[in-house]
Amino acid sequence: MRGCGVRPQGCSGPAGGVGELVDGGGRAGLVPLLLRRELEASAGCCRNCLLVALLPTASCPSATLPGSMERRQAQQISPSLSQGILLGGPSHRHRQPAQGDQFATYNRQRTTEQQNLTSPVTESILLGLTQSPTLQQFLFIIFSFVYLTAWLGNVLIITTVISDHQLHTPMYFPLANLAFIDISDSTVSVPKMLLGLLSQSKTISFNQCILQTFFFHFIAGAVVFLLVVMAADCYVAIHKPLQYLTIMNQGVCMGLVAGTWLGGLAHSSVQIVLILQLPFCGPNVLDNFYCDVPQVIKLACTDTYLFERLTVSHNGVIVIVIFLLLLISYTIILVKIKTHLLEGKPKALSTCGTQIMVVCLIFVPCIFIYARPFRKFPMDKAVSVLYAVVTPMLNPIIYTLRNAKMQKAVQRLINRAFFSGRGIKA
Repeated sequence: MRGCGVRPQGCSGPAGGVGELVDGGGRAGLVPLLLRRELEASAGCCRNCLLVALLPTASCPSATLPGSMERRQAQQISPSLSQGILLGGPSHRHRQPAQGDQFATYNRQRTTEQQNLTSPVTESILLGLTQSPTLQQFLFIIFSFVYLTAWLGNVLIITTVISDHQLHTPMYFPLANLAFIDISDSTVSVPKMLLGLLSQSKTISFNQCILQTFFFHFIAGAVVFLLVVMAADCYVAIHKPLQYLTIMNQGVCMGLVAGTWLGGLAHSSVQIVLILQLPFCGPNVLDNFYCDVPQVIKLACTDTYLFERLTVSHNGVIVIVIFLLLLISYTIILVKIKTHLLEGKPKALSTCGTQIMVVCLIFVPCIFIYARPFRKFPMDKAVSVLYAVVTPMLNPIIYTLRNAKMQKAVQRLINRAFFSGRGIKA
């Protein structure tokens, strides 16, 4: 031991040499006997001998442990055994880390955590609809059928309107655009959802997540403004039937439809510009099956109170105001049909009723999701499925079943596609 150069008086202990210990117990008994001599000799003069033995930097200025030569020889004989006895336990026990080592480890852990919290998010995890493998397989079959039906129905409407000259009217031009929007809307979110149900890969890169959010709101904004155009078209057709073709000519229809796409682009751009102002360095788990504003802003590692209020006011005002205006417009149209229209009343009622159903299918889920603070509700995913997956399938079914002119046009298209060749051969 360093600093213990004189053996104090009054310290008792055996004074035998190394030869006696070796003769008495051999090399096997040398280590425990030597260490016992040291402990007995220091009992009355250095109570912290064990601490001194463990900490090389500590010192005992007034005393020294006897038998230092013997202890060095014993350590040379069996270092691991002597270390285990000095620690008061088995030889396989390791020395406890010093306090400085513990602080260094803690600081390294804190530094790693801070780096994780400040590093930008590169990918996100979509939790999807469920975590049950059996239910995932069932939902995959159901939604695959829904997605395929939506594609076939909307493509059929677009093809029918383009190929049938009797449908080249202002009323059916917005309908073909609505079918195209339904295809685009379902394509933005449904394929990623089906992939997550089929495989265990539920990750999406941050850039892809932002792009999905952009196109989702771009198409959603376009369909909202397109419904306004369709309501205006219906209003002109009912109130001014003789001037309808003059007012709603081809140039006006194309301008109105182009305006709906520009409105959707402006709406989505505002959303993305606001989102990109936020720092994303925190969690990366989205509790949904596609990326949307209410879930994406939860990943921001800053206070999003003001952003939520701006987004809710922007989205909520748009959907609520337009929905109320559409309801008022269709109410006026229905009153006009019942009181003033004498000819073609069933057809007019069928057309307006179809559009009212589509308006409710689109606006009610939008108001539930976007016209409130971004808090999680149990029905959020079900409403999102209704809007993003089911509605694009229902729109072509509604327009086909409730529009006699469209039904006849579809029949003519099918006859030309499947029976025209047989007629030529015959």
